[in-house]
Amino acid sequence: QAQLVESGGGLVQPGGSLRLACAASGSISSINAMAWYRQAPGKQRELVAGILSGGSTNVADSVKGRFTISRDNAKNTVYLQMNNLKPEDTAVYSCNADINTRVTWGSVRRVYWGQGTQVTVSS
Repeated sequence: QAQLVESGGGLVQPGGSLRLACAASGSISSINAMAWYRQAPGKQRELVAGILSGGSTNVADSVKGRFTISRDNAKNTVYLQMNNLKPEDTAVYSCNADINTRVTWGSVRRVYWGQGTQVTVSS
């Protein structure tokens, strides 16, 4: 089993910055892709950015040039640096990770979700 714990959300004024972090813990043998999603009230959840274990990234057009995803494989942690935040970025941000965990007979691969962290951009 593994767990994901997010941190770094909060209230920020338009144009401000926040850095989200998501740390994975548990009986982890390796982590494949990690990603950040967000869901605003009344809207569907959308992919914000993803990163593979080798460092390749994919960022949504709506945040390209403002948000940067990175990861520290030694710490099993993924980050989302958010700059020049806009009111439309207000949402619950959740991290997602494709994790291989150790079990007695080998390993099990599944996708885990964090509990989500609120980001509010408002003056």
